[in-house]
Amino acid sequence: MTHTPGALLGPAEIRELAGRLGVRPTKTLGQNFVHDGGTVRKIVRAAGVLPGDRVVEVGPGLGSLTLGLLEAGASVVAVEIDPVLARQVGDTVRRHLPDADLEVVTADAMEVTELPGTPPSALVANLPYNVAVPVLLTFLERFASLETVLVMVQAEVADRLAAPPGSRTYGVPSAKTAWYGAARRSLTVSRNVFWPVPNVDSALVAIQRHEPPATTAARRDVFTVVDAAFAQRRKTLRAALAGLFGSGAAAETALRAAGVDPGLRGERLGIVEFARIAEQLPAGAARVDA
Repeated sequence: MTHTPGALLGPAEIRELAGRLGVRPTKTLGQNFVHDGGTVRKIVRAAGVLPGDRVVEVGPGLGSLTLGLLEAGASVVAVEIDPVLARQVGDTVRRHLPDADLEVVTADAMEVTELPGTPPSALVANLPYNVAVPVLLTFLERFASLETVLVMVQAEVADRLAAPPGSRTYGVPSAKTAWYGAARRSLTVSRNVFWPVPNVDSALVAIQRHEPPATTAARRDVFTVVDAAFAQRRKTLRAALAGLFGSGAAAETALRAAGVDPGLRGERLGIVEFARIAEQLPAGAARVDA
């Protein structure tokens, strides 16, 4: 299906829509609406969206990116927590692209466990700043059909998600994302294409899903180890994991069994090493469900 270019929202229409709906973008929901059509099309191109692709979008807001995805011929399921915006995005799409294939789910993205229709192969979203990482990790966990992800997040968060082991910005988000796929930072997005203008620039992060590390440890156990390793970044793994294993000596034994130097810090390890450590966890160790 091809759609006529020029269907995207501009600054005037976004302000008019927001005014009519009484929508005042809130910091609580991390709302910043993209009003530049060129940026929207760049995002869609960067996501590699093709006609017929099934895409899930989280937080469509007033529908700027939604229209861009639909204009490219995708079938979109949009998850929106705000009932006023959820109703409006459907109306906006019907007005601009009446033949487009859109389903709107009015729900908190963190509570969505299933989506209507064909399972999505891609997640493309301008994620609200304050919940970007948990939403991303939750969707990767819950929707195994997702093969690719392209999300717009705060530039600093993009750096963290794509950081390799050993870098200054590597931490819990980087390690957990690496369980699901290979992340790389893509385009930087100027703060000036948003209304209201945020205090920081944004960036796109692309993730290509891969199989998780081959391990006998459960994902939640691996993530428990990751959380403990970074809880106090300056501690060695021997000290940081003492609580999980019962003592520093027991942690050292487990680390050596996993082939990991107990004197290292968590920031030096990749997800494969964290999985090897998780295999050494004693029965009954405190797990996190994350």
